[in-house]
Amino acid sequence: MTYHPKSDFIAIMMERGYLADCTDYQGLDEALRVPGRPAYIGYDATAKSLHVGHLLNIMMLRWFQKTGHKPITLMGGGTTKVGDPSFRSDERPLLTPAAIDDNIASMKNVFAKYLAYGDGASDAIMLNNAEWLDGLNYLEFLRDIGRHFSVNRMLSFESVKSRLDREQSLSFLEFNYMILQAYDFLELNRRYGCILQMGGSDQWGNIVNGIDLTRRVLDHEIYGLTSPLLTTSDGRKMGKSQGGAMWLNADMLSPYEFWQFWRNTTDADVGRFLKLYTELPVEDCDRLAALAGSEINEAKVVLANEVTTLCHGAEAAAAAEATAREVFEKGGIGEDLPTLSLTPEEVGSGISIVQVIVRAGLAKSGKEAKRLIAENGARMDDAPLTDAGLMLDAAALASPVKLSAGRKRHALVQIG
Repeated sequence: MTYHPKSDFIAIMMERGYLADCTDYQGLDEALRVPGRPAYIGYDATAKSLHVGHLLNIMMLRWFQKTGHKPITLMGGGTTKVGDPSFRSDERPLLTPAAIDDNIASMKNVFAKYLAYGDGASDAIMLNNAEWLDGLNYLEFLRDIGRHFSVNRMLSFESVKSRLDREQSLSFLEFNYMILQAYDFLELNRRYGCILQMGGSDQWGNIVNGIDLTRRVLDHEIYGLTSPLLTTSDGRKMGKSQGGAMWLNADMLSPYEFWQFWRNTTDADVGRFLKLYTELPVEDCDRLAALAGSEINEAKVVLANEVTTLCHGAEAAAAAEATAREVFEKGGIGEDLPTLSLTPEEVGSGISIVQVIVRAGLAKSGKEAKRLIAENGARMDDAPLTDAGLMLDAAALASPVKLSAGRKRHALVQIG
């Protein structure tokens, strides 16, 4: 598509690779020439932390604010009670209102690192859709809002169609989710003048629903913009690793492990990730991505430092890099490594190495830990670990023991 944007935000979205689709490029571009325009992204409160898979859209909100506009982080206190069925094979487990509130309180900490909240024209605001969803009268909602939705059209959306094609159950509760999400956009436009909803490309159908509903009810012109659903060059879903989700909260994933995730980026992804997840100028991203041979590793360190600084602060990024260099280049232990502290009672007369590997997060099960040892993938204090029957006693753990799974995953084990 050849289009030369007039607004700073659309120019950045296109230049850095954030843009998958837009309902009206020119209309939105013109609208964003006026500063202080509100846009939102919705986040359901299904966990205590967001993860790396959310980071692309958080960066979009950050750029939106940096170009003079007003980001809205909409917390799904209401919609989380229903659950988004998009591209899922089963129904989400339903959470209690108390659990949802706890999750929202925990997630707020991450947003505050990327966005400036306040009362100014371009200050971000955080809202909760329970504010308007919890008090809805069902009959009035059906009459005033439900009549604008065609079931035939809803059945044609890919997120619903894929579920039905696989003959997997889709509850009426979940089917209502897209109506509630559309209603969010209507309410945000009515209450706050919000003109734009952004999200991953899997949300396209939900976004279009909200635009159609707002036009029908309020006759207002609003827009939708989606980002690509990222996979790494080796085909993995962005934000997933062998150890599970890459959380953004430091109490759920240490800054070192977060840093290491970015340091382990494949060569082919470095340039793209620098543009999407850092604020380095595009020319610098291209220059770093063009490095060849072992020099590309320094580009990965830059990526890890930049992303970790945004999420956890410059001090945490520097400590993670120092630990990595200690562990990888000097063969040391590294004080900032993830640490498993065992009580003397747990160690007793001896604790099996297989159990320790699992508890340290280096394997998901005893079977996987034994396979790691059998395939010469495990090391203890940098020496090959070959005996799956090894028992560690208090004397062996008198000083911290470094365990490694492969070349990139490490943990310390000690008696705490």
